[in-house]
Amino acid sequence: MTYASLEDLIERAGAKEILQVADRDKDGTADPGVVDAALVHADNIVNGYVGAKYALPLLDTPDLVRTWAVAIARHYLHRNGPPSYVETDYDNAIAALKDVARGIITLPIANGGSPSIAGGSFQGSAPDEVFNSDFLSGWWPC
Repeated sequence: MTYASLEDLIERAGAKEILQVADRDKDGTADPGVVDAALVHADNIVNGYVGAKYALPLLDTPDLVRTWAVAIARHYLHRNGPPSYVETDYDNAIAALKDVARGIITLPIANGGSPSIAGGSFQGSAPDEVFNSDFLSGWWPC
């Protein structure tokens, strides 16, 4: 299940615009594969930012997330260059998602709380240091 739907896109952009950008076979209906690809693309971008602070998948879709997903999917559907108002919506969505990742915006859920913040620890490994002061002795002032 994606954060937004075809109905959400139509509500924001209107049926005429969505038909213009999503009816690639010109049969008078939005192509489901085209719309699904745009919605999945939007989910991937949203998850990339939201996943920095929240456990994924989000069980409830906050209205903010739906709004951002619609803006991103709509931008994606305008493959030949979106109009300026679509570009503005997209830019605003990305800016807000960056604020979510930085913790400036908190996502609400239906009961007024917040989704669980992703926790955990970072583990890393690296090879032993090669260029240390002993190795460089005599070659470089250490």
